[in-house]
Amino acid sequence: MSRESANGHKEPILVSACLLGLATRYDGKTKRSKAVMEYLQRENLLPIPICPEQLAGMSTPREKTFFKSGSGLDVFAGEGHVVSESGESMNDIFCRGASMVLQIGHLSNCRRALLKERSPSCGVHLIYRGEARVPGSGVTTALLREEGFEVFSEEDL
Repeated sequence: MSRESANGHKEPILVSACLLGLATRYDGKTKRSKAVMEYLQRENLLPIPICPEQLAGMSTPREKTFFKSGSGLDVFAGEGHVVSESGESMNDIFCRGASMVLQIGHLSNCRRALLKERSPSCGVHLIYRGEARVPGSGVTTALLREEGFEVFSEEDL
């Protein structure tokens, strides 16, 4: 099923930049996904690359971050905590990045997002709380869902 609009334009979709092959991960590496590239081509989608951490002003490479408590929704409620390896609170930065992704989504008429699983920003089903993988969503995923976006990960393809 082609996702072209009546005027022949491809449907835009937010995509974690690392999945597209851009070196935006905390460690300066990429997580280019052949399955993601094939999906975008097969569905005739226009990827809009986003990296919430970079949009919020974080450098690449940067310290690893994880949830100390809660998940993405909890961060927005003031009850969850994203921290860096050195213990610095990252809540404000992650919320700023999520807000910027939401703005890009609206500006580009996106209604869907394909994001990197297990990321503290982009995790869809799983996140890290300390060293443990736990059910939950990242900060950006939580905001996009609250705003009515359909969000899925590369592992859902």
